Amino acid sequence: MDLFLFSQIVISIAVAAAILLQARGTGLSSTFGGESTAYRSRRGLERTLFRLTIVLATAFIVISLVSVARQPSGA
Repeated sequence: MDLFLFSQIVISIAVAAAILLQARGTGLSSTFGGESTAYRSRRGLERTLFRLTIVLATAFIVISLVSVARQPSGA
């Protein structure tokens, strides 16, 4: 198995887990008069999880682009 493909699979699972862990209180009910979390600052674990999500998503994009660039032109 190609190293890039394996790393894409692992990173995509990690991104999905990070997104699901920070998805509390963001349902449809908060859109219509629920708790407003748009302008509050992130602290502690929430900030770390947010930054980790950004890093993982960026790594996934970079690995995807490198994987496409490495393919032979006839494939």
